[in-house]
Amino acid sequence: MTPSPAGVAPAAQHPPAAAKPFLLLSTRAEDAAAHAEQLSFARAAGLAPAMLHQVRLERRRPRDLDLSRYGGVIVGGGPYNASDEMKSAVQLEVEAWFRDHLAEVLETGFPFFGACYGVGLLGTVGRGRVSRKHGEEAAVVEVSVTPEGAADPVLEGLPERFHAMVGHKEAIEELPAGATLLATGAACPVQMFRLGRNAYASQFHPELDADAFEQRLRIYAGHGYYQPGGNDRAVADARRFDVARSAQVLRNFTRLHSGHRG
Repeated sequence: MTPSPAGVAPAAQHPPAAAKPFLLLSTRAEDAAAHAEQLSFARAAGLAPAMLHQVRLERRRPRDLDLSRYGGVIVGGGPYNASDEMKSAVQLEVEAWFRDHLAEVLETGFPFFGACYGVGLLGTVGRGRVSRKHGEEAAVVEVSVTPEGAADPVLEGLPERFHAMVGHKEAIEELPAGATLLATGAACPVQMFRLGRNAYASQFHPELDADAFEQRLRIYAGHGYYQPGGNDRAVADARRFDVARSAQVLRNFTRLHSGHRG
């Protein structure tokens, strides 16, 4: 260490900010699916499982959520759709809970990443249009990064086109005012967007690998995500294409915000 000139105090040495855990909000009632989701997000994001705290909102909705404890919030997919005609009491409570807390996220610029269900959440709270016009059966699709996406740090390191896994009944038909389109696809024009400073949503599932995709499709057989045999084709494509590239968005998101201080 170089000594300071006489009478001059040495510059303060600030240690790097300690990494904060992330919060995973899940809505899956099936224990196997919820557990696998937590492990999949942790693996894809490059986090130790203990650094990804999971709250299952179908079981309880925390009245007070201290966001300062976390580097960011991640929302997984699930059975709920904003466009559902019939909604259970639990679904209505979950949607109301999200409306309240997403308002805080957007107002403060708190880091948020929603996969699949997150598109409907951000699209709705941002007053965009969410419909069933651009739904996709379970499949591997090609995703194209927009020029705005190429300039966004959460998509850093991704090629102009990459493969990812999808399976959704609804999608964005019209983006919220002020939202930025980051990635698009042939059948679903909005594959990823940003709302505000730090709120992201992807229609594809960046947390999945081929094995996790196969398990999830097996758990949700008969739920309308694929026609007979469609799951086998989707999993075969997941093993044939480099779907792991899509996880880069999660690794970037957690790397950028692990020491978030607001």
